Amino acid sequence: MILIAPFTRFEKIGLTLDRFPQPCIIVLNHLSFFDVFCMGALPHSNVGFTVRSWPFRMIWYAPFMRMAEYVDMETLGHDEALHRCGELLDRETTLVFFPEGHRGRNGKLGRFYSGAFKLAVETNVPIVPLCISGTNRLLPPGALLMAPTTIRLQALPAVDPSGYTGESGHVALRKTVKAAMAEALVSRL
Repeated sequence: MILIAPFTRFEKIGLTLDRFPQPCIIVLNHLSFFDVFCMGALPHSNVGFTVRSWPFRMIWYAPFMRMAEYVDMETLGHDEALHRCGELLDRETTLVFFPEGHRGRNGKLGRFYSGAFKLAVETNVPIVPLCISGTNRLLPPGALLMAPTTIRLQALPAVDPSGYTGESGHVALRKTVKAAMAEALVSRL
């Protein structure tokens, strides 16, 4: 947050402790490298991240990511990754997922992968949709300098997965959460 503070105005909407049951699974749209740093605005500190494998190859990040128990969703394989996530949830850790799997380049939501939603249904842990905007304008692809911008972070109401049952329950949950996020990004952000 300190890194980007001189270039940004930060607006937090609904980032109150009561919006984040603990544990919970946060699903966050992904626009920029800076999105992760904005998670410092969350109202509690016991937060873990699920990430792709490439950040673990960065020698200056990897040791800290391992100490913080980040979950490598690619290298571990589906079942092992979900097992590790379940262990973290059992310890009251809130998990952050980027359901698109990568940064979007056009500001629109991409395809959502199912991992976070399967985990929510299997563990009956609520999902908190979190919408971010503005980080893509802070340092656009190809830019050498940061540009002043407003970053908005909006927590939507938690979604209880208990009503999403059956073999395709996670699919319905995924569609519900994505629709809520798409609406919030268009109307509020």
